[in-house]
Amino acid sequence: MEFTGQNPPQRNHMTLVEFILVGFSDVPNLQRLLFGVFLIIYIIILIGNSLIIIITKVDPSLQIHMYFFLGNFSFLGICYVSVTVPRLLQDLCRQNRNISFLSCATQMYFFLVLGATECFILTAMACDKYVAICNPLLYPLIVNSSLCTQLAAGCWTSGVPKHIGFTYFIFSPPFCGSKQLNHFFCDIPAVLTLACVDTFMIEMLIYVIALLVVTIPFLMILGSYVKIVLTVLKLPSATGRAKSFSTCSSHLMVVAIFFGSGIITYLRPKSSHSARTDKFLSLFYTIVTPMFNPLIYCLKNKDVMVALKNFLLKWIAL
Repeated sequence: MEFTGQNPPQRNHMTLVEFILVGFSDVPNLQRLLFGVFLIIYIIILIGNSLIIIITKVDPSLQIHMYFFLGNFSFLGICYVSVTVPRLLQDLCRQNRNISFLSCATQMYFFLVLGATECFILTAMACDKYVAICNPLLYPLIVNSSLCTQLAAGCWTSGVPKHIGFTYFIFSPPFCGSKQLNHFFCDIPAVLTLACVDTFMIEMLIYVIALLVVTIPFLMILGSYVKIVLTVLKLPSATGRAKSFSTCSSHLMVVAIFFGSGIITYLRPKSSHSARTDKFLSLFYTIVTPMFNPLIYCLKNKDVMVALKNFLLKWIAL
């Protein structure tokens, strides 16, 4: 992750009170096309995740702890993209792309909180699968409704106080010079490029937060799946092995896409950094990837597919 440190001394040191989100204004001929594409993606995300939330609530076969976390994950997906996409759609339809400090900080805060929540929920889902496969006899004793509710509450709230101070720290240095934010939302690297002072301390804090929120959960998920694979390989039945791998494959695919795209976005070498590349990768990370999550869970999970089919048939019959 590379950010701007010392800023050029020739900058105009007039304090800024708002930013201008450049977004995709550098391709004016594609504004209508991009609006249509992003609107369709947003609708797919809303409908896909809403259907998963509904069927995990109403279908009796999905009233188990694994699908409780899936319902939380789907609701998170709706919240996550709603932080950035509505503003992006507005900016594609208007000339005035100004965003105040407060609005920019608020958008960044919710984006960080929901991103951290996604890391934690994916970790909780991996731990649930680990107990279910590696300790099936103890699963009813270890994993119960009370524990799942507490875990979900912890996932949703643990990042709230931490990121209040973190966001304030990012916006605490003076900003000057050009007020053009070369991004489609208020992301940390883009905002820090406009700071008038050395941002070394902020960069160090970012690495610490990334270690706590991204690296440790990812290692926990990786460790869980190593043990799951070793346990599954010991199963005597080929059918049992296939069923266990099928149960985990959808979640593992989502983990790979989410953490993989994050690593590519923020841990690339300095030589490969550019505003356009960062914008494109952030687009994939924040919008395209969430679109695939409900599709992956539906296509890779037979129980979800059956429940979804039954729900749609009942809805059509009405």
